[in-house]
Amino acid sequence: MHILRLKVNDHIYDKLIDLLNKFSKDEVEVLSDDTFLKNQKYLEAELRDIMDGKAEFLSFEETEERLNLILKKHENRL
Repeated sequence: MHILRLKVNDHIYDKLIDLLNKFSKDEVEVLSDDTFLKNQKYLEAELRDIMDGKAEFLSFEETEERLNLILKKHENRL
């Protein structure tokens, strides 16, 4: 999936939103500026922690164990 950030003239904004809303949520999701900026701020903080050596990483085994727990928890939902 790709994320696009568009600057749209006021007189076509409503038409564009109407068009985008014709797609299912799985195909196109309209994100507000707040969502974009919140995600950007979070990712910048994560990158800063990595660059500063403050980030904690999991081993492959720990990651696999966590993933298996998540899959087991949700396996009946499929």
